[in-house]
Amino acid sequence: MISPSLTEPNRLGVYTGRTTNWPVVASTCVGAVLLVLMGKDSNGSWGDLLFVVPMSLVAVGTIVSVLTATSLRVTGGPNGFTIHWGLVGWPRSTYHLDDIDHAEVIDVPGWRVSYGFWWTPRRTTCTVRSGPAVRLRLHSGRLVTVTAPDPSAAVEALHAASNGRTQ
Repeated sequence: MISPSLTEPNRLGVYTGRTTNWPVVASTCVGAVLLVLMGKDSNGSWGDLLFVVPMSLVAVGTIVSVLTATSLRVTGGPNGFTIHWGLVGWPRSTYHLDDIDHAEVIDVPGWRVSYGFWWTPRRTTCTVRSGPAVRLRLHSGRLVTVTAPDPSAAVEALHAASNGRTQ
């Protein structure tokens, strides 16, 4: 979604979109339920502390994963590019326009998807699915790749904001 129109003079648009990987959400929940059921059938008692603690950790880990690592909301415009993770928008990363050297649309093949967050000294990858994504090259040389529903609109909003700033 872009609002307002980028074609109006002296107006800058803001892009915002959410990407959710529903197959990963479903398979994570099913896997957690199966782990709990298998643990219960292996002589574990719901009153036994050595059984309850690991099963509670499985449940908490599943909930945290689903709430934070299966969905991305991205915003691009005059304030730069912001990534909000999960349903609650945390964690969050912001890249200001002054830090962005170049923005482009790339295609992320299935074998390059991190299905969440991946960080190295030269790269940050925030992908929850394959297909088109936004790639930012920062002035520091770092590459940031982010899944977005309409990456070309996000890049257009960043370019318009960047050009509007220099005029």
